[in-house]
Amino acid sequence: MLLADYLQQQGCRVYLARNGQDAFKKVQLINPDIVLMDVLMPVCDGLTCCRMMQASALTRQIPVIFLTGAGMPDQRVQGLLCGAVDYIVKPFRLEEIRLRLVIHLRRKLDNASVNEHQAAPVRNLDNILFQTARNVLVNALSTTPDLHELAAQVGTNSKRLNEAFRQCAGVTVFEFLREERMKEACRLLSNTGLASQAIALEVGFTSGASFSTAFRDRYGLSPNQFRQSRGNLESGDVD
Repeated sequence: MLLADYLQQQGCRVYLARNGQDAFKKVQLINPDIVLMDVLMPVCDGLTCCRMMQASALTRQIPVIFLTGAGMPDQRVQGLLCGAVDYIVKPFRLEEIRLRLVIHLRRKLDNASVNEHQAAPVRNLDNILFQTARNVLVNALSTTPDLHELAAQVGTNSKRLNEAFRQCAGVTVFEFLREERMKEACRLLSNTGLASQAIALEVGFTSGASFSTAFRDRYGLSPNQFRQSRGNLESGDVD
């Protein structure tokens, strides 16, 4: 089984990149929770990509794990020196990767919690409301919820729910939903051959035209232009 397929079965949202240069562009665009990357890649190798991420304020907080056949001691040291949090040499077990991801993501969340506590603590109730509503939203991106019904579903009112989202994510409920839809659209455009119209429906838009307009407003590219830039153009796909 491919690692990407395994991680998707575990509930992860996976984005793929062709090389280090493509990976750096996608990391800036998508802001993933963690990056798994080989050292040996065309165009731009993994070490260079990791250094670029460390040099950018937008990406330096994202953990990088190298999965590679380059297993000499000096290669492992170089990987850690350039900013990676872990260095895993092939062959590896898929379960090992899952457990390491759990460890590093837990550390990231712990660090974020410490920083939030030092700067502006988020109340426990805000976290509970945010996480509960977030799970409802991301598991049903194709539907547009009624804010009052969503709030009632998680045990609060719409004003209080929006306050919780602002505290935890810095945005309102529908701003958060729009961003999650755009992230999922990027993943589908990058990793599948679905037409724009089908992707529009998958992420909650009523038409390909409204999806294309929203996508262009967010990223400055039409869905097809985004797909072409990643070498994954679906013939006959019209914006």
